Amino acid sequence: MPESAVDGRTWLLSGPGSSYAVHVTEADELVHLHWGPRLALADAEALAERPLPDYWPFESPLDGREEYPVEGGARFVRPALSVRTAGRRGTEWVFAGHESEDDELRLRFRDAGLAVTLHYRMRGDVVERWATLRNEGDEPLELLRADSATWTLPDRDGWRLSQLHGRWAAESRLTRSPLTYGEKVIGSRRGHTGHQHLPWVALDTDATEERGEVYGCALGWSGSWRIAVAQLPDARVQITGGAGYDDSGLLRLAAGESFTTPVFAGLWTDGGFGGASRAWHAYQRAYVIPDAERDRPVLFNSWEATYFDISEEQQAALARRAADVGVELFVVDDGWFGARTGDHAGLGDWRPNPDRFPKGLRPLADHVHALGMQFGIWVEPEMVNPDSDLYRAHPDWVQFQPGRKRTELRKQLVLNLAREDVQEYLWQQLDTLLSSAPIDYVKWDFNRCFTDAGWPDDPYPQRLWVDHVRALYALLDRLRAAHPGVAFESCSGGGGRIDLGVMSRTDQVWTSDNTDPLDRLAIQHGFSQIHPARVMAAWVTDSPNTQLNGRTSSLRFRFVSAMAGVLGVGGDLSGWTEEELAEARRWVDLYKEIRPLVQHGDLYRLRPPEGGLSAVQYVRGGETVVLAWLQTQRYGEPVPALRLRGLDPTVSYECLETGEVHRGAVLLHHGLRTGLRGDLDAAVIRLRRI
Repeated sequence: MPESAVDGRTWLLSGPGSSYAVHVTEADELVHLHWGPRLALADAEALAERPLPDYWPFESPLDGREEYPVEGGARFVRPALSVRTAGRRGTEWVFAGHESEDDELRLRFRDAGLAVTLHYRMRGDVVERWATLRNEGDEPLELLRADSATWTLPDRDGWRLSQLHGRWAAESRLTRSPLTYGEKVIGSRRGHTGHQHLPWVALDTDATEERGEVYGCALGWSGSWRIAVAQLPDARVQITGGAGYDDSGLLRLAAGESFTTPVFAGLWTDGGFGGASRAWHAYQRAYVIPDAERDRPVLFNSWEATYFDISEEQQAALARRAADVGVELFVVDDGWFGARTGDHAGLGDWRPNPDRFPKGLRPLADHVHALGMQFGIWVEPEMVNPDSDLYRAHPDWVQFQPGRKRTELRKQLVLNLAREDVQEYLWQQLDTLLSSAPIDYVKWDFNRCFTDAGWPDDPYPQRLWVDHVRALYALLDRLRAAHPGVAFESCSGGGGRIDLGVMSRTDQVWTSDNTDPLDRLAIQHGFSQIHPARVMAAWVTDSPNTQLNGRTSSLRFRFVSAMAGVLGVGGDLSGWTEEELAEARRWVDLYKEIRPLVQHGDLYRLRPPEGGLSAVQYVRGGETVVLAWLQTQRYGEPVPALRLRGLDPTVSYECLETGEVHRGAVLLHHGLRTGLRGDLDAAVIRLRRI
């Protein structure tokens, strides 16, 4: 529960290991006091008594200290809030009070007809922040920019910035660099989260994997977004982020309308990068991911086995092979609907192809269930092919600019999901589909960016950038409520839509279209900085990898790579030998044994995937499992030992692979050196407390 000082102008939120404090001055300026180790309310009150610095006129005493910078007045930092009304822009607010209910603190401000509420909530040591803007006047107002939060860091020398960057098939790659004066801006202007950056940053000065202060921020928004990290002229650092990439306008609010920003969450820890990751993972499992306590099943996906050339009989035969190797969820990918014999047609017509599935999906779904598996399908509801019944009937339902060419990417256009008629059409199509057969799982894809984001008939067409995402969320929420037994996976050509917003409505995410097991180690390493293995889908596909690089790898290496998350199989099982199928069954059985540790345990990154040996460790209760990969071995170098973490130093552990007994700090060496014998080799090592 947030604490408030007697004067009603200082507030403190505390978690198990950290505190966050703010203060409203007598001039109604909201200033930041503290974010870091736990402190008492009296300490926060003492901080509030410190006067702001008295700068020369060329600098502002508020810059770098204001909790939520608004546009206007003596402020020169990037504003979190920029508002335009008839004849003027900017904000001159006054403090209007506060409420503290359950675990949420609400600070209220007003400027003429604009009401601003800043929300705070502590979840463990993660601080959730967001804002609500409401037009309480008589005239419309325009939100040019409405960020979720601005985070203020303490004075330190030598800040270092961590971020996750990439592209299609190379997502979530971790990079760290010194923070210099000025702004570092990351984001997406593509209409979705994007492959290029995940909406997360972390800052430190001298942290290691297990020691040192780390500050991290993550945005829960699945559309265009922006995070700006600024080192100001006096060396102070602020992080500002929210929906939308630029300041051209988010929404126009009529009288009585409001907009609630997405959550921008922040975390402080002194446990290094590993401690930060474990705190983020625990937060998402507890507060973000639906049904996070449930194990995610081992799946088979038919895409790389069949592509668009599918039939009911062929899928049934694949399902039998999948069941034989222990798969628990069988997924029919693209090609089951409309006139979908390639990527040129059918998107938007969500009815089973009558030639391929003459009696609909129910016979195949029943067959899959009879084999002891769940049944899933692939959809891409936000898109439409020009060659489709939907587009021929409603060409005005797509995003387009009048008088301009409608840009096709992957031979498809983007539906304007901000339109209520489009929302209702998709609801009817998908609700009917999920009611027509016993479907347990939906892979929801999004395979192109916004380009011609226009809405000719709307008086404020740029609102579609925000309203598309809000409508997506509403549609997912409605479908989940109507079909509570159906799980959803977020996909966007791989990892193009991964963020806390979509993650709160889906059960797992497709990490990357790149299924090469060696490439995946770096992708998964970056992904783990913020998101848990419980949502990280990973497939075992065929070798050589014909999709990307032609690399050959053993079935062992492919399985152990994919077992670091939610295990799936995407290879053409009809071409696997009996020996390969038998080996696959052994790996699937082993994964089911260690699944509770991988999907629900604490993650320790023992060695990063930088060549040579890399390894991760999962700990849960008295059990631990290590997944290790030997990428290269040169000059006869021995495999190095691994010192495990997170174990009780007072008890003994037995290695199930070698029978060795270790006490206290566990140093793995014999099991690694006997299990890893050459390039692209891998090992699974389990230990149990005795």
